[in-house]
Amino acid sequence: MSQYQTAIYTRGDTLPSMDDGNFFHSPELFHIVERTPGQRPCMAVATDGQGRVVGHILVFLLRASWMPLLYWQAHAYGEGDYAEDVNSEEVFGLLLEALVRRLRRRLCFFIEFSDVSRKMFGYKYFRSQGFFPIPWQEIHNSLHSMDPHDRLQPKMLKKIEHAYQQGVETREVTTEEDLDRFAHLVRGFYRWKVHRVVPPEKQIAELYLSDNGRLFATLYKGRLIGGCVCVYSEGNAYLWYLASLRKRYAWLHPAMMTVWQAIIWAWKHNYAHIYFLDAGLPYPNNPFREFILRFGGKPVAKYRWFRFSIGWLNKLLSWIWKE
Repeated sequence: MSQYQTAIYTRGDTLPSMDDGNFFHSPELFHIVERTPGQRPCMAVATDGQGRVVGHILVFLLRASWMPLLYWQAHAYGEGDYAEDVNSEEVFGLLLEALVRRLRRRLCFFIEFSDVSRKMFGYKYFRSQGFFPIPWQEIHNSLHSMDPHDRLQPKMLKKIEHAYQQGVETREVTTEEDLDRFAHLVRGFYRWKVHRVVPPEKQIAELYLSDNGRLFATLYKGRLIGGCVCVYSEGNAYLWYLASLRKRYAWLHPAMMTVWQAIIWAWKHNYAHIYFLDAGLPYPNNPFREFILRFGGKPVAKYRWFRFSIGWLNKLLSWIWKE
């Protein structure tokens, strides 16, 4: 019998006391998701014999549609947050089992875990709960060992300098008017993107108000042509959403200018790394992934883990992506 007890929480007023250490599994983000239309938070918590929280995982339940079907999908960024004196993989296995049991009752179409810290973390526990891995290349830039300018090729630096000369500027979103324009741009950009979730305006507004969030807007002659959402946790920066009018303003490179400002801001504020939470689907020669790598980032081979609620579909996809 395990020395730990697990429980699932779906309401913020019932959450036990826990650290805010990892933003993606924090009570703060739980409350943000709770207040966002079309989303539901689900926090799995493990406690020891003294009632101390030793580990927790926050999962987003997202309402999605594939006409004419409406369904729920679940997503977790990373494996959770754990006390230093416990076996994190052992506790993770207990929490994962509790989550699968709970989400099965919610008729969740699929569960996805991305951005797990190590490729093999929790491998046997994922497998035991029916998850299958898809090889995925994730990207991060180190900011503590070198000036970001020194990681760029001369051609990239010339493009950035040319855009600045043309009047392009990237700055933080600081007004409600800019926030409305920013949210409209991001939602329009993501609406037709395969696999990517359309960020609700309420969530963007909540991240704008959070001390752990920053919104960067790229403008040309007062027109918003690009933007990104970044969050900051445990000494690292994370670029969560990126949107731009890259075709209409191709010669100004709005996506490049936006990413560059996010990198420079994180570097100037002494963050150790900047991680890109979505570097594109795992296809060879992915243009978006190649674009991100031009900033001098490091590609890392990881897994994303999936579990579909329909048994035969889960087995079929597991066979297709067999290692």
